[in-house]
Amino acid sequence: MSNVETGTISTKVPARLDRLPWSRWHWMIVIGLGTVWILDGLEVTIVGNLSAQLAKPGSGVDITQAQVAGLAAALYVAGACSGALFFGWLTDRFGRKKLFIITLIVYLVATLMTAFSFSAWWFFLFRFLTGFGIGGEYAAINSAIDELIPSRHRGRIDIIINGSYWLGAAGGALLTVPLLNDLPVNIGWRVAFGLGVVLGLAILLVRRNVPESPRWLFIHGRGREAEEIVDGIEREIGKDLPEPEESMTVHQRKSIGFVRIAHTMVALYPKRTVLGLSLFIGQAFLYNAITFGFAQILSTFYKIDTNTGYYFAVIAMGNFLGPLLLGHLFDTVGRIPMISATYIGSGLLLLGTAWMFNEGMLTAVTLTACWSVVLFVASAGASSAYLTVSEIFPMETRAMAIAFFFAIGTAAGGIAGPLIFASLVETGVPSDTALAFTIGALVMIAGGLVELFLGVKAERKGLEAIAAPLTTAGATRAA
Repeated sequence: MSNVETGTISTKVPARLDRLPWSRWHWMIVIGLGTVWILDGLEVTIVGNLSAQLAKPGSGVDITQAQVAGLAAALYVAGACSGALFFGWLTDRFGRKKLFIITLIVYLVATLMTAFSFSAWWFFLFRFLTGFGIGGEYAAINSAIDELIPSRHRGRIDIIINGSYWLGAAGGALLTVPLLNDLPVNIGWRVAFGLGVVLGLAILLVRRNVPESPRWLFIHGRGREAEEIVDGIEREIGKDLPEPEESMTVHQRKSIGFVRIAHTMVALYPKRTVLGLSLFIGQAFLYNAITFGFAQILSTFYKIDTNTGYYFAVIAMGNFLGPLLLGHLFDTVGRIPMISATYIGSGLLLLGTAWMFNEGMLTAVTLTACWSVVLFVASAGASSAYLTVSEIFPMETRAMAIAFFFAIGTAAGGIAGPLIFASLVETGVPSDTALAFTIGALVMIAGGLVELFLGVKAERKGLEAIAAPLTTAGATRAA
């Protein structure tokens, strides 16, 4: 890719964005962009809770529950990893807005096609393509959100938005109950996927009004457009805002070469690269294993197959309440103490749950209660992984960095997790399932320990202060 300069510009755009008061305009950003996590939660939960129904005779698809919870789940995650890398590169190259529209359309088409599945291979193919679209969303959306939200609110808003995944999970879980009980076996699961399409279309309508990131524009030789967008935001907010004194000078470029992006992440910021991988692998293994396998556990050990949505809705709300109630602490107490505490704390709680499950001390209700407590703590930490990697690398590499860590971390934990978990649960031996819990807990604890030693103090700082853009005149680097 080209690295040809198009000029040098001094701009106050980052400072102007960071000093904006919270407004209705920011809520539009949250609704238009942040709701993608609701879609992801809806997708994953619907499939998890439909696994037993899809495996029944007459469902219209010749597939087993283990294939739905294991292979199909792994393909969905593999698609998300591939989509994150592919669309992440395009997002840094062509801008945030084009890609967060395209990736949502990919998701909508693939989900609709899943609803028309007639065989296992068709179901597997479109689960992969649905994940492909969702993975691209993660890179494009996290980049845009962090570049548009004021620095003093960024931690809390980013964590709550990522945690909104669990609103979708709760909704998906509750939706599956009437769909499985009141509709024919070959219709209910198809309607469930169709509802995801309806929600996605509503989000697309709102998203059309979200502007391109001014930070991306001024670095890519479109400084006038960046200034015009910020002028428009300030007029819409309508308050008398003081002109910030801070400015920065950048060498504008049409694009940043892939080799330079890779060099930045591995050579200029090696410690931050290790940190990002550790956080993503920990949360991906714990969450993908538990999320995709919960219905299988209820079916295998407690003979519950049609009302799993009620149980999942409980742990989903615990997951959402974690970021909602703890999110502000990441901006006040700080990133390092909160991230390490949530990772290590949730790992220890899951170890306790594994022991009680192995000893036969838990029922479906008490297991759900234990997971609710574990994931209340873990959810805020998992959300902070996305926040961390979107903050600690230069603007030109932001989407690709998110994509890289999401893909590598999720491939390690998110693909292996469901496959290992499904095979261990399928044996019906409590000690095997307890082992899966233990593995997830230990990996999560390891991520928290890495944060203690390598974490970055990013709370209430502008993105350019945490990691200067590669194109900044006289920029300095930190490992």
